Amino acid sequence: MAAVRKGPVVCKFCERLHRSYPQAHLLQRRLISDTASSSEWKSVVGLEIHAQIATSSKLFSGAATKFGEPINSQVSPFDAALPGTLPVLNKECVKAGILTALALGCTVNRMSKFDRKHYFYADLPAGYQITQQRQPLAHSGHVDYVHYRSMKGQTDTAETRSCRLIQLQLEQDSGKSLHDAEDQQSLIDLNRAGVGLMELVTQPDLTDGEDAASFVKELQLILRTIGTCDGKMQEGSLRVDANISVHKPGEPFGVRTEVKNINSFRNVSKAIDFEIQRQVKILESGGSVENETRSFDAETNETVPMRDKEKLLDYRFMPEPNLPPLYVYNNESVPPGADTDRIVVLEKVREGLRELPGEKRQRIQEQYSIPLRSASLLVSEEGLLEVFEELVKDGAHDMKSVLRVLLHDYLGVLRKHDYTVAQCPIKMDAIGDVCDLVAAQEIIPASVYKMMCELAEKPELSVKEIVDRDNLRLIQDRKLIEQVIFEVLESEPKVLKKLRKANSKGNGLVLKPLLGPVQQRLDQRGNHVIITEIAQEILKKML
Repeated sequence: MAAVRKGPVVCKFCERLHRSYPQAHLLQRRLISDTASSSEWKSVVGLEIHAQIATSSKLFSGAATKFGEPINSQVSPFDAALPGTLPVLNKECVKAGILTALALGCTVNRMSKFDRKHYFYADLPAGYQITQQRQPLAHSGHVDYVHYRSMKGQTDTAETRSCRLIQLQLEQDSGKSLHDAEDQQSLIDLNRAGVGLMELVTQPDLTDGEDAASFVKELQLILRTIGTCDGKMQEGSLRVDANISVHKPGEPFGVRTEVKNINSFRNVSKAIDFEIQRQVKILESGGSVENETRSFDAETNETVPMRDKEKLLDYRFMPEPNLPPLYVYNNESVPPGADTDRIVVLEKVREGLRELPGEKRQRIQEQYSIPLRSASLLVSEEGLLEVFEELVKDGAHDMKSVLRVLLHDYLGVLRKHDYTVAQCPIKMDAIGDVCDLVAAQEIIPASVYKMMCELAEKPELSVKEIVDRDNLRLIQDRKLIEQVIFEVLESEPKVLKKLRKANSKGNGLVLKPLLGPVQQRLDQRGNHVIITEIAQEILKKML
């Protein structure tokens, strides 16, 4: 294989997943989807994703890759394309690419080659990019991901979908142009130039923005799990290009447009859905869609033209003359006497695979008999599954109560304070105590989140102290509850009238008109199960 340089992989997968879409955006996506379906258009989406490899040095040089460092402070002579400098392939980047390919079910090519892709931007000093266009590191593969389907009038349902991959290739990143509109000049930062990237190209298997965003979330989760990319879209570590077209069912695919450099899950969904809607409007008005490259304006939530793809210059691909073919060996094919520090052995890379998100979801669904949606939420937040399994180990705490507390209240605390599970100061024992109170129906359900927030802000407090101080225990006294029910029936004739009217229709015993006034007199602290049981006994005799 090509000459390689060793360097440690920096595993950074503590960053939390992006928050859920706002409700307003869910409505926007539904409207767009309705528009497309009502006019009998089908949308087709394929993605090209650039994932920055989590190594401490660049793909072909020893310059550092740390984010946020001073401008042009991480640039080697090769990154600046100084004459006479040559690329030296980073072995850790190759291993990270292979590990990613294995995690995605790709076929790793035993021989791959590097190409020069020529184009001329100010932030690409050499005038070409070294990539693997024609003989990539790996091909094929697929990603199974969880898609939440919004149904009108129903809770969102979760289902597993799959998207096929075409190839995975290694390539170097370009620098960054900094535009000063006031002084009318552009400055160049080459810190990012030469950083190792994995480009993943999908088949056009995705249908809309929500579907594509679900896929990208799963891919980000996989990359973080195996430690090959930190997935920080806000820092440019994971960037998405989307190819979008629409057509009538049974007809060939339409003319596609490409939306470049989308940098968040929300924007992936918004950009694709806007572009689908834009193309449908053009075609329904008798126009034609142009094959062009567009960008997404996050302020207007619209895509805008960048350049016409038909007018692009030929990239003039040619073999990279300074890098020999890259060979990947298995144990049986290692040449006798080979320096193992300078070659990549497939079996050794495979040893770095961890339990992947899809495997975790399947395992816990089968092991704990929990639905896909709950399993997906447990897996999506790093460290949350470990908290769950510790709490339910050997039946220490009621599993349903643990799920309820973790997926509603604990996750809410993480989002409020922007914590990771590792950063959250709430003690495991405290979470267990809250779960036990919920299971025993001893505390007000609406108070659980407030209690968890206080435990995060004051972890030195105990759950009992908070419950006793704020009087959060549910009223369980059956005699007191019975007394309050009779008081409501005697002092509020409107309630009794509503009960008689509601129960005169013969559709079973209706309690709703009574439960609210009873809880109001109990300061919303009555045990709902006990109130319901006693109310049923009383009303059966009265009505």
